[in-house]
Amino acid sequence: MNASAPYVIFELAGSLYGIHSRDVQHVDMLEHVTPVPNTAPSLEGVVFSRGHVIPALNLRVRFGLPRAAHDARTRLIFLNAHDRVVALIVDSAREFRAIAQEAIKPIEQTLHGIRGNYVKGVVTVLDRLVLLIDVAAVLAPEELELPPGAEPAPAAPTP
Repeated sequence: MNASAPYVIFELAGSLYGIHSRDVQHVDMLEHVTPVPNTAPSLEGVVFSRGHVIPALNLRVRFGLPRAAHDARTRLIFLNAHDRVVALIVDSAREFRAIAQEAIKPIEQTLHGIRGNYVKGVVTVLDRLVLLIDVAAVLAPEELELPPGAEPAPAAPTP
């Protein structure tokens, strides 16, 4: 049986990444981020979405990539993580794509002797490599200092 699952494919610094759609609450355009002082460097600030204040994490900075100016393609990917909602700032969110489980190569098989950190697997989609993100690792609470004023937003009901 060919089991596949839907992923949100997005771009960051010219590379493609994927997040399992079960972790994604919604995707939205980036309008305004309010900076919050004395937080982790990757925490760009907070955004207001659907009646809630949500921490916005710059994924470029989190991955150790250079910052880039936001433009009309910049997107926020809202994730359910650790009983709260967090928004990832990405260069663009390209598409939803079903990916067959057997097509995913675990990162340990691809990069010998290197821990994946934020990447759990690699897959080829339309002749391009897509790095599949480990959301739990990216949003590990012990590594992020979420702003005290940000309220946890209710998680979306699961279908």
